[in-house]
Amino acid sequence: MANRVRTAVFPVAGLGTRFLPATKAMPKEMLPVVDRPLIQYAVDEAREAGIEHFVFVTGRNKGVIEDHFDRQFELEVTLQERGKLEALAELQRDLPLAGLASFTRQQEPLGLGHAVWCARDLVGNQPFALLLPDMLFKAEPGVLSQMMAAYEQHGGNVIAVEEVDPADVGSYGVVARGEGPDAGFAVTGMVEKPKPADAPSNLIISGRYIIQPDIFPLLAEGVKGAGGEIQITDAMQTLMSRQRFTGVKYQGRSFDCGSKIGFLTANVVFALDRPDIADGFMKEVRELANRTA
Repeated sequence: MANRVRTAVFPVAGLGTRFLPATKAMPKEMLPVVDRPLIQYAVDEAREAGIEHFVFVTGRNKGVIEDHFDRQFELEVTLQERGKLEALAELQRDLPLAGLASFTRQQEPLGLGHAVWCARDLVGNQPFALLLPDMLFKAEPGVLSQMMAAYEQHGGNVIAVEEVDPADVGSYGVVARGEGPDAGFAVTGMVEKPKPADAPSNLIISGRYIIQPDIFPLLAEGVKGAGGEIQITDAMQTLMSRQRFTGVKYQGRSFDCGSKIGFLTANVVFALDRPDIADGFMKEVRELANRTA
Protein backbone atom coordinates (compact mmCIF):
# COMPACT_ATOMS: atom_id res chain seq x y z
CA MET A 1 0.00 0.00 0.00
CA ALA A 2 1.29 3.46 -0.94
CA ASN A 3 2.42 5.76 1.84
CA ARG A 4 -0.20 8.39 2.58
CA VAL A 5 0.45 11.89 1.19
CA ARG A 6 0.27 14.31 4.12
CA THR A 7 2.47 17.21 2.95
CA ALA A 8 2.00 19.74 0.16
CA VAL A 9 4.62 22.12 -1.23
CA PHE A 10 3.64 25.52 -2.63
CA PRO A 11 6.38 27.36 -4.60
CA VAL A 12 5.64 31.06 -4.04
CA ALA A 13 9.02 32.70 -4.63
CA GLY A 14 8.38 33.97 -8.17
CA LEU A 15 8.62 37.68 -8.96
CA GLY A 16 5.31 37.98 -10.85
CA THR A 17 6.78 40.25 -13.50
CA ARG A 18 3.80 39.78 -15.82
CA PHE A 19 1.63 41.62 -13.30
CA LEU A 20 3.83 44.64 -12.64
CA PRO A 21 3.33 47.19 -11.21
CA ALA A 22 0.66 45.44 -9.09
CA THR A 23 3.22 42.86 -7.91
CA LYS A 24 5.98 45.35 -7.11
CA ALA A 25 5.02 45.27 -3.42
CA MET A 26 2.42 42.47 -3.31
CA PRO A 27 3.15 38.81 -4.13
CA LYS A 28 1.33 37.58 -7.22
CA GLU A 29 0.01 34.68 -5.12
CA MET A 30 -1.95 37.23 -3.08
CA LEU A 31 -3.79 38.63 -6.10
CA PRO A 32 -7.51 38.12 -5.40
CA VAL A 33 -9.92 36.10 -7.48
CA VAL A 34 -13.12 37.81 -6.33
CA ASP A 35 -12.23 38.09 -2.63
CA ARG A 36 -9.82 35.22 -1.96
CA PRO A 37 -6.13 35.26 -2.86
CA LEU A 38 -4.80 32.71 -5.31
CA ILE A 39 -2.72 30.96 -2.67
CA GLN A 40 -5.81 30.40 -0.52
CA TYR A 41 -7.54 28.51 -3.35
CA ALA A 42 -4.52 26.20 -3.64
CA VAL A 43 -4.44 25.60 0.11
CA ASP A 44 -8.18 24.91 0.14
CA GLU A 45 -7.71 22.34 -2.65
CA ALA A 46 -4.91 20.66 -0.70
CA ARG A 47 -6.90 20.60 2.53
CA GLU A 48 -9.88 19.03 0.75
CA ALA A 49 -7.55 16.26 -0.46
CA GLY A 50 -6.46 15.43 3.08
CA ILE A 51 -3.20 17.38 3.26
CA GLU A 52 -2.10 18.13 6.83
CA HIS A 53 1.23 19.96 6.45
CA PHE A 54 1.54 23.02 4.19
CA VAL A 55 5.07 24.00 3.09
CA PHE A 56 5.58 27.37 1.40
CA VAL A 57 8.81 28.07 -0.49
CA THR A 58 9.06 31.84 -0.39
CA GLY A 59 11.47 34.58 -1.42
CA ARG A 60 12.15 38.20 -0.64
CA ASN A 61 9.11 40.47 -0.18
CA LYS A 62 6.84 37.47 0.40
CA GLY A 63 6.26 38.02 4.11
CA VAL A 64 2.63 38.95 3.50
CA ILE A 65 1.93 35.31 2.58
CA GLU A 66 3.15 34.21 5.98
CA ASP A 67 1.02 36.94 7.57
CA HIS A 68 -2.02 35.74 5.62
CA PHE A 69 -1.74 32.32 7.23
CA ASP A 70 -1.37 33.76 10.71
CA ARG A 71 -3.93 35.16 13.13
CA GLN A 72 -4.51 38.92 13.20
CA PHE A 73 -5.87 39.54 16.66
CA GLU A 74 -6.77 43.21 16.15
CA LEU A 75 -8.88 42.34 13.10
CA GLU A 76 -10.56 39.44 14.88
CA VAL A 77 -11.47 41.62 17.86
CA THR A 78 -12.86 44.33 15.59
CA LEU A 79 -15.01 41.83 13.67
CA GLN A 80 -16.24 40.37 16.95
CA GLU A 81 -17.16 43.79 18.35
CA ARG A 82 -18.98 44.79 15.16
CA GLY A 83 -20.96 41.57 15.04
CA LYS A 84 -19.40 40.41 11.76
CA LEU A 85 -19.29 36.84 12.96
CA GLU A 86 -19.61 35.20 9.55
CA ALA A 87 -16.52 37.02 8.26
CA LEU A 88 -14.67 36.12 11.46
CA ALA A 89 -15.59 32.46 11.15
CA GLU A 90 -14.39 32.40 7.52
CA LEU A 91 -11.00 33.84 8.48
CA GLN A 92 -10.59 31.24 11.19
CA ARG A 93 -11.58 28.38 8.86
CA ASP A 94 -8.95 29.41 6.33
CA LEU A 95 -6.04 29.08 8.77
CA PRO A 96 -3.99 25.88 8.99
CA LEU A 97 -3.83 24.55 12.53
CA ALA A 98 -0.95 25.78 14.67
CA GLY A 99 2.36 24.26 13.63
CA LEU A 100 1.08 22.85 10.32
CA ALA A 101 2.32 25.67 8.07
CA SER A 102 6.06 25.84 7.36
CA PHE A 103 8.04 28.45 5.43
CA THR A 104 11.46 28.20 3.82
CA ARG A 105 13.38 30.50 1.48
CA GLN A 106 14.52 30.02 -2.08
CA GLN A 107 17.33 32.54 -1.96
CA GLU A 108 18.05 32.53 -5.69
CA PRO A 109 15.62 32.22 -8.65
CA LEU A 110 17.11 28.99 -9.99
CA GLY A 111 13.91 27.36 -11.23
CA LEU A 112 10.96 25.31 -10.06
CA GLY A 113 13.11 22.23 -9.47
CA HIS A 114 15.36 24.23 -7.17
CA ALA A 115 12.34 25.61 -5.28
CA VAL A 116 11.10 22.08 -4.65
CA TRP A 117 14.59 21.01 -3.52
CA CYS A 118 14.57 23.84 -0.97
CA ALA A 119 11.66 22.08 0.78
CA ARG A 120 13.50 18.76 1.16
CA ASP A 121 14.12 18.91 4.92
CA LEU A 122 10.55 19.96 5.65
CA VAL A 123 9.12 17.19 3.47
CA GLY A 124 11.45 14.46 4.67
CA ASN A 125 11.46 10.95 3.24
CA GLN A 126 7.77 10.92 2.35
CA PRO A 127 5.71 11.43 -0.82
CA PHE A 128 4.36 14.95 -1.22
CA ALA A 129 1.96 16.97 -3.31
CA LEU A 130 3.22 19.91 -5.35
CA LEU A 131 0.75 22.67 -6.22
CA LEU A 132 1.61 25.66 -8.41
CA PRO A 133 -0.64 28.49 -7.16
CA ASP A 134 -0.70 30.21 -10.56
CA MET A 135 -2.95 27.40 -11.76
CA LEU A 136 -6.50 27.76 -10.44
CA PHE A 137 -9.07 25.03 -11.02
CA LYS A 138 -12.81 24.86 -10.93
CA ALA A 139 -13.40 21.17 -10.27
CA GLU A 140 -15.56 18.99 -8.08
CA PRO A 141 -13.97 17.18 -6.40
CA GLY A 142 -10.77 19.21 -6.52
CA VAL A 143 -7.99 18.20 -8.88
CA LEU A 144 -5.70 17.00 -6.09
CA SER A 145 -8.51 14.87 -4.67
CA GLN A 146 -8.94 13.25 -8.10
CA MET A 147 -5.21 12.59 -8.15
CA MET A 148 -5.27 11.08 -4.67
CA ALA A 149 -7.75 8.47 -5.91
CA ALA A 150 -5.28 7.46 -8.64
CA TYR A 151 -2.40 7.47 -6.15
CA GLU A 152 -4.26 5.13 -3.80
CA GLN A 153 -4.70 2.69 -6.68
CA HIS A 154 -1.28 2.90 -8.36
CA GLY A 155 1.15 4.51 -5.90
CA GLY A 156 4.29 6.01 -7.40
CA ASN A 157 4.04 9.48 -8.90
CA VAL A 158 0.93 11.20 -10.27
CA ILE A 159 0.59 14.12 -12.68
CA ALA A 160 -2.56 16.10 -13.54
CA VAL A 161 -2.95 16.68 -17.28
CA GLU A 162 -5.36 18.38 -19.64
CA GLU A 163 -5.84 18.58 -23.39
CA VAL A 164 -4.86 21.65 -25.39
CA ASP A 165 -4.88 22.53 -29.06
CA PRO A 166 -2.00 20.54 -30.62
CA ALA A 167 -0.63 23.79 -32.05
CA ASP A 168 -0.10 25.13 -28.51
CA VAL A 169 1.91 22.28 -26.97
CA GLY A 170 5.20 24.13 -27.45
CA SER A 171 4.42 26.25 -24.40
CA TYR A 172 4.07 23.36 -21.96
CA GLY A 173 5.42 20.12 -20.60
CA VAL A 174 3.76 17.30 -22.54
CA VAL A 175 3.28 13.65 -21.59
CA ALA A 176 3.14 10.47 -23.64
CA ARG A 177 0.07 8.43 -22.80
CA GLY A 178 0.16 4.70 -22.16
CA GLU A 179 -2.58 2.28 -21.19
CA GLY A 180 -5.37 3.09 -18.77
CA PRO A 181 -8.45 5.30 -18.38
CA ASP A 182 -8.51 9.06 -18.09
CA ALA A 183 -8.70 8.77 -14.29
CA GLY A 184 -5.35 6.95 -14.13
CA PHE A 185 -3.24 6.00 -17.16
CA ALA A 186 0.42 5.11 -17.44
CA VAL A 187 2.71 7.97 -18.43
CA THR A 188 5.39 6.57 -20.72
CA GLY A 189 7.34 9.75 -21.37
CA MET A 190 7.38 13.52 -21.04
CA VAL A 191 9.07 16.38 -22.83
CA GLU A 192 9.37 20.08 -22.04
CA LYS A 193 8.04 22.51 -24.67
CA PRO A 194 8.28 20.30 -27.77
CA LYS A 195 7.66 21.41 -31.31
CA PRO A 196 4.09 20.46 -32.25
CA ALA A 197 5.37 17.95 -34.81
CA ASP A 198 7.50 16.23 -32.17
CA ALA A 199 4.98 16.21 -29.30
CA PRO A 200 3.95 12.75 -28.05
CA SER A 201 0.38 13.96 -27.41
CA ASN A 202 -1.63 17.10 -26.71
CA LEU A 203 -1.82 16.32 -22.98
CA ILE A 204 0.00 18.98 -20.97
CA ILE A 205 1.15 18.97 -17.34
CA SER A 206 -1.21 21.21 -15.38
CA GLY A 207 0.60 22.33 -12.24
CA ARG A 208 -0.44 19.55 -9.86
CA TYR A 209 1.83 16.64 -8.89
CA ILE A 210 2.23 13.86 -6.36
CA ILE A 211 5.94 12.99 -6.16
CA GLN A 212 8.04 10.48 -4.29
CA PRO A 213 10.97 11.82 -2.19
CA ASP A 214 13.41 10.08 -4.54
CA ILE A 215 13.16 13.27 -6.61
CA PHE A 216 15.31 15.20 -4.12
CA PRO A 217 18.69 13.53 -4.86
CA LEU A 218 18.08 14.14 -8.57
CA LEU A 219 17.30 17.81 -7.98
CA ALA A 220 20.39 18.10 -5.78
CA GLU A 221 22.56 17.47 -8.83
CA GLY A 222 21.63 20.97 -9.97
CA VAL A 223 21.46 20.12 -13.66
CA LYS A 224 20.12 23.11 -15.58
CA GLY A 225 17.58 22.64 -18.34
CA ALA A 226 15.24 24.92 -20.29
CA GLY A 227 15.85 28.61 -19.61
CA GLY A 228 19.06 27.82 -17.75
CA GLU A 229 17.02 26.75 -14.71
CA ILE A 230 16.72 23.55 -12.66
CA GLN A 231 13.54 22.00 -14.05
CA ILE A 232 11.30 19.58 -12.17
CA THR A 233 10.37 17.95 -15.50
CA ASP A 234 13.99 16.92 -16.14
CA ALA A 235 14.24 15.21 -12.75
CA MET A 236 10.90 13.47 -13.29
CA GLN A 237 12.12 12.14 -16.63
CA THR A 238 15.02 10.46 -14.85
CA LEU A 239 12.80 9.18 -12.05
CA MET A 240 10.41 7.71 -14.62
CA SER A 241 13.00 5.07 -15.51
CA ARG A 242 12.76 3.78 -11.92
CA GLN A 243 9.20 4.38 -10.79
CA ARG A 244 5.68 4.44 -12.17
CA PHE A 245 4.15 7.73 -13.27
CA THR A 246 0.36 7.95 -13.56
CA GLY A 247 -1.48 10.63 -15.49
CA VAL A 248 -4.89 11.92 -14.45
CA LYS A 249 -6.92 13.75 -17.06
CA TYR A 250 -8.92 15.60 -14.45
CA GLN A 251 -12.55 16.61 -14.65
CA GLY A 252 -12.88 20.39 -14.42
CA ARG A 253 -11.58 23.64 -15.88
CA SER A 254 -8.25 25.36 -15.40
CA PHE A 255 -7.31 29.03 -15.35
CA ASP A 256 -3.69 30.07 -15.87
CA CYS A 257 -3.61 33.01 -13.47
CA GLY A 258 0.00 33.67 -14.36
CA SER A 259 -1.42 35.36 -17.45
CA LYS A 260 -3.65 38.44 -17.44
CA ILE A 261 -6.31 36.82 -19.62
CA GLY A 262 -6.48 33.71 -17.46
CA PHE A 263 -6.62 35.78 -14.27
CA LEU A 264 -9.40 38.05 -15.53
CA THR A 265 -11.37 35.08 -16.87
CA ALA A 266 -11.10 33.33 -13.51
CA ASN A 267 -12.51 36.39 -11.77
CA VAL A 268 -15.51 36.44 -14.10
CA VAL A 269 -16.21 32.71 -13.80
CA PHE A 270 -15.82 32.59 -10.03
CA ALA A 271 -17.90 35.75 -9.56
CA LEU A 272 -20.75 34.29 -11.60
CA ASP A 273 -20.64 31.22 -9.36
CA ARG A 274 -21.18 33.28 -6.21
CA PRO A 275 -24.86 33.47 -5.16
CA ASP A 276 -24.26 36.71 -3.24
CA ILE A 277 -22.98 38.68 -6.25
CA ALA A 278 -23.80 36.68 -9.40
CA ASP A 279 -27.01 38.51 -10.35
CA GLY A 280 -25.60 41.99 -9.85
CA PHE A 281 -22.36 41.14 -11.61
CA MET A 282 -24.17 39.58 -14.58
CA LYS A 283 -26.27 42.74 -14.91
CA GLU A 284 -23.11 44.83 -15.11
CA VAL A 285 -21.52 42.46 -17.63
CA ARG A 286 -24.59 42.59 -19.88
CA GLU A 287 -24.75 46.38 -19.74
CA LEU A 288 -21.07 46.60 -20.57
CA ALA A 289 -21.49 44.17 -23.47
CA ASN A 290 -24.41 46.19 -24.83
CA ARG A 291 -22.44 49.45 -24.67
CA THR A 292 -19.46 47.96 -26.51
CA ALA A 293 -21.44 45.99 -29.11
